[in-house]
Amino acid sequence: MKNYLDATNDLYKNAALTPDVGLCCTTTPIWKFPGLEIPKIMQEMNYGCGSTISAQDLINNPKVLYVGVGGGMELLQFAYFSRQKGGVIGVDVVDEMLEASRKNFKIAEDENDWFKSEFVELKKGDALNLPIEDESIDVAAQNCLFNIFKAEDLKKALQEMYRVLKPHGRLVMSDPTCEQEMNETLRNDDHLRALCLSGSIPIKDYIKALTDVGFGTIEIRGRRPYRILDTENYPTDELIFIESIEVCAIKDPMPEDGPCVFTGKAAIYFGKENYFDDKKGHVLLKNQPLAVCDKTAGALASLNRKDIYISESTFHYNGGGCC
Repeated sequence: MKNYLDATNDLYKNAALTPDVGLCCTTTPIWKFPGLEIPKIMQEMNYGCGSTISAQDLINNPKVLYVGVGGGMELLQFAYFSRQKGGVIGVDVVDEMLEASRKNFKIAEDENDWFKSEFVELKKGDALNLPIEDESIDVAAQNCLFNIFKAEDLKKALQEMYRVLKPHGRLVMSDPTCEQEMNETLRNDDHLRALCLSGSIPIKDYIKALTDVGFGTIEIRGRRPYRILDTENYPTDELIFIESIEVCAIKDPMPEDGPCVFTGKAAIYFGKENYFDDKKGHVLLKNQPLAVCDKTAGALASLNRKDIYISESTFHYNGGGCC
């Protein structure tokens, strides 16, 4: 008997055999770096909803794991920063997608003098049971895959990513999210789930899934419009707005008072002194914004000071914060 993930495998098997340019859509630019040429076929097979590539994560020749290889574009981008044999590992359960990526890497070799296919090791494997050793990966990533999983499978996939990451390693993800309630017809439509639509969950639930498996620091790096489920073409009585988010979950120790979740808030001190020190490790220099996690923002707001301003969440955070 087939389960809901079989529809996903079938969809991406076909997308590997016949590239489907319109399968996914992202407003995130395709990052290009000096000396990096991304083959056209890889761009056509960019089946993500955002980007998992950030130079700040990729220092010191990291060992990178990417789950759900697509056409190999992000694997190539990761290899740009990890130019070593097997420096990037790509895992996918669909044979046809693995083979398509292998062919695409040969094209990438012709277009990039620095690139060698051996920089990327492709493995057949399941996100729920990764063929990777414990604590062997610096940066793990997935793009528009985990939103397909139902709750219990999502938990397993995140536990697997947590297991393979080194201490302080980073899990970088991009997935669709939706703040509105979806009806059961949408939720139980295997095809719409495979299309990265009806598996979308609210951001707070997405963050909770990450912190529940142990990630101590969460960064929301981007939040962008993604799709509309309208009443004419989908089984819904109301228009449903879906966004994509880019998130980094860091395998930091869990603080005693709970995880540090950065959603793009900032604190600004504008009092009479040169700085404000809350005696808990947070120093606000006068008239200089400091990015703060939601927990610190709440603690500062609770002081009820008239000389500290806390901004709303922007859902765009790229480091330099309080923790």
